[in-house]
Amino acid sequence: MWRTIGYVLGVLMIIFGLIWIGQGSGYFPYPSSSFMIRQTIWILWGAILAGLGVVVMIVLSRLHRRG
Repeated sequence: MWRTIGYVLGVLMIIFGLIWIGQGSGYFPYPSSSFMIRQTIWILWGAILAGLGVVVMIVLSRLHRRG
């Protein structure tokens, strides 16, 4: 159960990170009133969040192989 929750959390982190990157770069300007559109700091935060999501999934995958 905890492994499934971890995988879902990792996937959500990757999805939200990619959305933040898209909004920060202006490629995903939705909603049009968003404060994140064309704000380059959100590209950085999105990359960090997506990277952490990948790390979470890799760690869970390796722990699952051991146990």
